Amino acid sequence: MSVLGGRGKGKGNVRMAALGAVLALLLVPSAGVAWAETGGAGTGGADKAAVGTGSAATAVAAGGPSVKLSASQAGTGGSVTVSGGGWRPRTLLMLLICGQSVPSRGVIGGTNSCANADGRAVTTDAKGAFRRELPVAEPPKPCPCVVHVATVTGAKAEADALFMVAGHSVEPLPKEPSGGRLSVLTDTRLDGSSGLLTWFGSPPARTLVFTVGNVGTAAVKNPVFRVGTSHGVFAPQWEEQEWRGTVAPGRKARISLPVELPAGAHGDYTVSLVYGGKVLAEQPWGVGRPWGVTVFWVLLCVVVPAAVFRVGMALVDRVRPHRPAGRAGRHRGLRLTWPTLRPPRPATAGPRTPATVPTVPPAPAALPWFTPDSDPGTAAHGRLSAPHENGPTPQTREGHT
Repeated sequence: MSVLGGRGKGKGNVRMAALGAVLALLLVPSAGVAWAETGGAGTGGADKAAVGTGSAATAVAAGGPSVKLSASQAGTGGSVTVSGGGWRPRTLLMLLICGQSVPSRGVIGGTNSCANADGRAVTTDAKGAFRRELPVAEPPKPCPCVVHVATVTGAKAEADALFMVAGHSVEPLPKEPSGGRLSVLTDTRLDGSSGLLTWFGSPPARTLVFTVGNVGTAAVKNPVFRVGTSHGVFAPQWEEQEWRGTVAPGRKARISLPVELPAGAHGDYTVSLVYGGKVLAEQPWGVGRPWGVTVFWVLLCVVVPAAVFRVGMALVDRVRPHRPAGRAGRHRGLRLTWPTLRPPRPATAGPRTPATVPTVPPAPAALPWFTPDSDPGTAAHGRLSAPHENGPTPQTREGHT
């Protein structure tokens, strides 16, 4: 009886405990919610973790581009699929894993904090979306890490998504400066123009003008800016420039910094302005080709050969032997004339009067290869005309006829 009584008492206690739990859930709904959030049902905790993972791996800017990761954590040697939308159509993007960064503060230290060697590039489609697999690599800076997506050309646009590199060191982020902070208030511009020397390859120079405001609580004295120039997809070439002056809290100042490119530079350039590890502004700069250099080389290729030819001809004319003056004059005065045919004189012609005497053209000059003695028309060789009636009778072989 005692055994049966004990069993019945145990069953009664279980029933009372179950009834109390049901009454607690019905009367205190917040308790049920808290119990579900703590994973009391076994699968509720896993679902909550999945929801947290999805929210942490997605970064959406209000009215801007978005980035989504297939996983919030992966080890070195693995890969993660990066997708996004809201970007400009047909735009080249750069995907990087960067350390010492969070979406709220951006990439601290710029791309020097990223695994640049293992980055990937992708081009958005006609709707501004993309999808690309990114290999996981350890960045040079400790985590917290992000997957940084930014445009390569055109207007600046970027977005970050939290990512954890398994096995990589984790350190707290550097504290933000509690003093003065500068922010660009107006759009930057490049003042100046190219001159004649720039057309012949002189270094192009401009002045970067912008207005900054101090949004911090302390004054900023003699701020040091980093000005970088990049050509195409190449990394910027940075140069530190100090601006002499003080910007009080809540005040603004107009700053002008000189910018210069290498000699002979031409094409599309981008001027970047960085202060305190953050990119404040970017300004495109289109530089024309130095056509004066091209014209100079074309003229050089034409003038130099012509000058060498003239000098060579002058040397040849000076070195070659000269002919004697007398011989040269005799040969220069020779003229070749054609003999003139004269019609035979009629035998019965009467005496001619001066009025009927035809004008006889002058006798041609003797040819150089005939001398007066050897001319067949002279008396030494006899007459060349037909025989006269009163002349001697010609002889034949058989005798006189």
